[in-house]
Amino acid sequence: MIPTVCVFNRNRESFLALRVARADTSLKRLKGLLGRIRLNPVDGIWLVPSQGIHTIGMLFAIDVIYLDGANRVIHLIEHLGPFRISPIRMRCASILELPSRAIYSSNTRIGDELLICAPEEVKTFCGAVRTESTVTSN
Repeated sequence: MIPTVCVFNRNRESFLALRVARADTSLKRLKGLLGRIRLNPVDGIWLVPSQGIHTIGMLFAIDVIYLDGANRVIHLIEHLGPFRISPIRMRCASILELPSRAIYSSNTRIGDELLICAPEEVKTFCGAVRTESTVTSN
C-alpha cells in the first residue's frame, strides 16, 4: 500500500483531501494521475517539487493548488480541464492535484496555510492550534 497524507486548511479549518499520494521522484511525477479514469473525492496527488503541470492524456478535470516552501497557497486553479497546461509559478515549491470542487468545498484562498501530514498526526497539530487560540483568547 502506498503511504498517503491528509491535507488540512488551517485557516478555514477544513479538509481538502484525506488520501493524497506523494509524488517525489521523477517517475512518480511523470506518471501523476495518468491512467486513471476518475479521481475519488478524498484522493489526490502531491507533486514535490513542481512549478507547473499539464493534464494532457487525462480524462477528467482537477483542481490545482500551488504551494510555497511553507505550504502556503500562492495560486489556485479550479476545474482545470483535460488537455490543458497550467501556468509556471517560479515561487512554487509543490503542487496539489485534487478532485474538481475541492477548492470550492474547502473555501481555500490564496495565502491560506495547509497542513500536509500523516492522518494520525492531524489531531496533534490541530490540538496545538486550538490550545494556542484558547490561551490567547483568555
